Amino acid sequence: MQIKFGTDGWRGVIARDFTFDNLSMVAQATMDYLIQNNLGSKGLVIGYDRRFLSRDFARRVAEIAAGNGIRVLLSDGFAPTPAISWAVREAGAGAGVMITASHNPPEYNGFKIKEAFGGSALPATTRVVEEIVASNQASGRRIEECAFDVALSKGMIEMFDPSVGYFRQIRSFVDLDLIATSGIAAVVDPMFGAGCGVIPRLLPEIDEIHAMENPSFGGQSPEPIGEHLTELSELVASGRYRVGLALDGDADRIGAVDENGDFFSSHCIFTVILRHLIEHKKMLGGVVKTVSTTRMVDLLADKFGLRLFETPIGFKHICELMLTEDILMGGEESGGLGVKGHIPERDGILLALLLLEAMAVSGKGLRQLLNETMDVIGHFYYRRIDRRIEADAKELLVERLKTCPPEKIDDRKVKTCNFSDGFKFIFENGDWLLIRPSGTEPVLRLYSEAVSPDRVDQLLRAAEILAGI
Repeated sequence: MQIKFGTDGWRGVIARDFTFDNLSMVAQATMDYLIQNNLGSKGLVIGYDRRFLSRDFARRVAEIAAGNGIRVLLSDGFAPTPAISWAVREAGAGAGVMITASHNPPEYNGFKIKEAFGGSALPATTRVVEEIVASNQASGRRIEECAFDVALSKGMIEMFDPSVGYFRQIRSFVDLDLIATSGIAAVVDPMFGAGCGVIPRLLPEIDEIHAMENPSFGGQSPEPIGEHLTELSELVASGRYRVGLALDGDADRIGAVDENGDFFSSHCIFTVILRHLIEHKKMLGGVVKTVSTTRMVDLLADKFGLRLFETPIGFKHICELMLTEDILMGGEESGGLGVKGHIPERDGILLALLLLEAMAVSGKGLRQLLNETMDVIGHFYYRRIDRRIEADAKELLVERLKTCPPEKIDDRKVKTCNFSDGFKFIFENGDWLLIRPSGTEPVLRLYSEAVSPDRVDQLLRAAEILAGI
């Protein structure tokens, strides 16, 4: 099998692609990479989420690390990805591995590499690991391993609680006392994932739903988008809570519900927190967004005189800039947001707490905070829809858009195009449409932002017609 890393890690369907044999090959290649780059002696941090077999997959990676002479810090239970990323940095480890498929459907699992700086492996790193996997397969490279109990008794594997250091970092970044005394009635939906129990441990007055173990995630993908958060919305709309916060399967992404019970997208979250960081926390730096992220970030950066960067989708691209530039905040449409002074990594938990801090400082709800900003920069509406598409149809569509992109869509002239990641069409008034095939699923992702909800719907329908779905 050819192993390919996507936007963040290698993922596959459990028992079909993501098997113990394939995992072992990827783990061995990762250990080879660490040893070749003199990182193996610094050790490896391993964590896992609540998906089916994640604990066993993590232990298998630990056995292979130990077999290659690399000492392991293994999470003593399921853990959020950002907690593992922080542990890599705090421990001075050579790297980390997180067993998770993030927000993918329940039948998937995955293998994320975290580099020594505490962020997602850069594209250059994953390309080398892919090459080592292929080379090892061709040469019949043996998997080096040490039985788990033996490695544990020899001290090659050490169990640890990643929440200890992670909570210490969170407390240094967010004013939890201010949030606690503000009396904000909040409820968290961790979507049955690895973020279960984390925010209530930091703020005991906050309620939580969907916290029990459920590897099927209630029958839906653990992705904090509007259609998956109906129960959270109903709870807030009932008047019992003022805000709802949601985390994805490994808690590195965030979604929210505002004081009206309406979904509050990552674009809105990005906008509110960026202004909070600048005006209330007095922080400055550049801003990074992916190609599918709102124009509100562009306009807010311009208002405050901040340098703006745009990247392809995938936080690894944002991470690269956070390592080389003075970046205040970076984010992507799918709810992955990171901030200066933490790790160059998505962190849904930290961002959820920053939302509460912004509310506590201002005494205002999320929608009120957003509307105040949009009154200055303009009002925008956004929606993404996913449509299933067969592989052959997807290939034909990509080829057609590459070779003969439309000059008009829905009878409106396309002003400029951006094909850095997918096919983005920008119109005269700034409205835009993005057509992007998923790299990990048989799905076509369609995105639009416009000055009215009706215009968003029109552009998305035009994209469906253009794609023939």
